[in-house]
Amino acid sequence: MTVRVGVSTASVWPQTATTAFELAATLGYDGVEVMVWADPISQDPAALRRRSRQYGVPVMAVHAPCLLITQRVWSPRPEERLRRSVQAAQDLDAPTVVIHPPFRWQRKYAEGFADLVSSLEESSGVAIAVENMFPVRRWGGQVSAFDPSIDPTDVGYRNYTLDLSHTSAAGADAVALRSRMGAGLTHVHLADGTGLPKDEHLVPGRGNQPCAALCESLSRDGFAGQVVLEINTRRARTAAERAKDLAESLLFARLHLGQ
Repeated sequence: MTVRVGVSTASVWPQTATTAFELAATLGYDGVEVMVWADPISQDPAALRRRSRQYGVPVMAVHAPCLLITQRVWSPRPEERLRRSVQAAQDLDAPTVVIHPPFRWQRKYAEGFADLVSSLEESSGVAIAVENMFPVRRWGGQVSAFDPSIDPTDVGYRNYTLDLSHTSAAGADAVALRSRMGAGLTHVHLADGTGLPKDEHLVPGRGNQPCAALCESLSRDGFAGQVVLEINTRRARTAAERAKDLAESLLFARLHLGQ
């Protein structure tokens, strides 16, 4: 089984989702993951559907607006933002929604989060893949902003997203986390990190995460999910420099996935 390899619209920030569709088509990605955030196009399923048709690039996943900077996108209520994300995925024929665990201060949302995820999956047929996160390191210690923890396997969900930039920032063992996720691993954010306490999202191969080994194991194990490149290109000085990083990332993924 050939693993589909996509690119996140977050990988072209500060450009818009349109740029991600264009680059995906030009470079040969299998699809796009839409990060729903300040970009108006990312919030508009009809506009996204037009871009998908225009460039011949499907939407593989919708990343719900759950970042600190997107707490007012679509709705101030996190439950509604998740529901809207699932509806957008259905509208776009995307099989997956990526979601972060609740913030600690979202107490009501956190209390019902697991049940809400399960209910929405049952009613929609969309996989809601809960992502591993990372703590903030302060005063010589670590503080988690997420409830109950940065590790979604502490709760247990049907579907997971494994993010290797997040394992780097957390100082976590990506291989061990992948093992705990087991058959629930549905979605991978492929990026690298050097172990610094921040979300680096480097081009795979430029850090110390087991990006190559993970891809090789996914291919060997018949992984049926999706791999999405979620790298940081905001320092790219030109469009050509951004395209080069995304082309290198795709080549890395295909090489180590045996494609």
